[in-house]
Amino acid sequence: MRYHPFLFERMIQRADPAARPGDIVAIYDRAGQFVGRGFFNPKSQIALRVLSFENVPIDDAFWSARLDRAVGLRTTLRLADSSDACRLVHSEGDDLSGLVVERYNDCLVFELFSRGFYERRAEIARAVIAAIQAQSAFSAAQAEDWRVYYRADEHVERLEGFHVTPEDNPAAPGRLIIREHGVRYRVDVARGHKTGFFCDQRDNRRAFAQYCQGKDVLDLCCYTGGFGLCAKQLGDAAQVTSVDLDEAALAIAKENANLNQLRIQHVHADVFIYLRQLLANKRRYDAVVLDPPKFARSRAEVEEALRKYNDCNMLAMQVVKPGGLLLTCSCSGLVSPEAFQRVITAAARRANRSVQILSTTGAAPDHPVALHCPESAYLKAFWLRIN
Repeated sequence: MRYHPFLFERMIQRADPAARPGDIVAIYDRAGQFVGRGFFNPKSQIALRVLSFENVPIDDAFWSARLDRAVGLRTTLRLADSSDACRLVHSEGDDLSGLVVERYNDCLVFELFSRGFYERRAEIARAVIAAIQAQSAFSAAQAEDWRVYYRADEHVERLEGFHVTPEDNPAAPGRLIIREHGVRYRVDVARGHKTGFFCDQRDNRRAFAQYCQGKDVLDLCCYTGGFGLCAKQLGDAAQVTSVDLDEAALAIAKENANLNQLRIQHVHADVFIYLRQLLANKRRYDAVVLDPPKFARSRAEVEEALRKYNDCNMLAMQVVKPGGLLLTCSCSGLVSPEAFQRVITAAARRANRSVQILSTTGAAPDHPVALHCPESAYLKAFWLRIN
C-alpha cells in the first residue's frame, strides 16, 4: 500500500530521541506495523518525507536504483532530440521527495527541499552522474565533464534548517546557453528563479506557437521570454510584446531575443497595472499567455492566491480579441485543477466574456505525476477561446 509521502509534525505520536534532523528513520503506524523509511526533520512542517514504503535499506544500492529509474525515463522520452535541457528528477514524482535535478547542457542543477538531501548532496550528485553514464544518456560526456550546482530557496532553508553556501559551489557555472526546439536561451542557474529556467512549459511553448502565425501576441509574466520567443521564431507571429516586473529576468529575455535575432518588445511593468492600461487604451491581442509566478506557497496563502488568479484572468480576458486565444497557467500545487477552473469561470463572468475551454495540459512528461501525491501535478494550463 502506498501512502502520501508527506507526514506532518502533528501526525507523529513519538520519535526516537536519538533521531536528528536529516536522519533516515523507520516509520511505524499506531499498531506498530512498518510503514516505510524516510527523512526525519522535526524542525520542518513536513517532519517525515517517505522515500520507500518497502522495508529495504536506504543505501547506495537504493539511490542507484531510484536514480537509474529516473534517468531511464528521460532517456526513453528522447528529450535530447529536441532540447539539451530537461528535469532528471522530479521530487515526489520520482519517489525522491525533496529533490529536483535539472540538466542544462553540461550542468546539473540540484534544487534541495530537504535537509536530508542537502546533507547527502555530494553522494547523490555522484549517483546521478553514474546513472547518466551507465545509460549513455544525453551525451558521451565523461563524469568529470559534468558541472554540478546546488541551490535552495531561502524560505525552504529556513523551514528545513540548512543553508547552501558559496563553499558548496566552488565553481559556479554562471550563465549557460541551452537549446529547445531550435530556440536558444541563456540560463542563470545561480540567480534565476527556481533552477534558472522552466522546463515544465517546454511542450506548451511549442504548442502555443502553433496559434501565432501572423498574430499579435502578448506574453504576460514572461520571465526570460520563453513563450514570446517561441511565438516569434516557431510560430512566425507578426508582433510580440513580453511583460515582466522582474528587471533581471527581463534583461535576460532581451538577451535571448538578441541571441535568436528576433525583434520583440519588452515591457518592465506589473501585469495588473499594465493590463488596466491596455484596457484604457483599448489595445487588444490575438493570442495572450498568462503564466504568473507561484501565488500560493502555503495553505494559508491559497485564498489570496485565488483572488489574484481571478483578477489577472479577468483583466487578461478583456485584452483578447473576440475569437482569440488565452493560455492561462497556474504553478501553485496547492490550487487544484478544479479550483483553478472555478476561478477562471468566475473571471469570465466578471469580464463579461463567453469562454470555451479548448484543452487543458500540464507539465512536460519529464515532470511525472505520482498518483499518491496529487500535488506533483502542480502545473495547470487552460487553453481558452475568448468570444
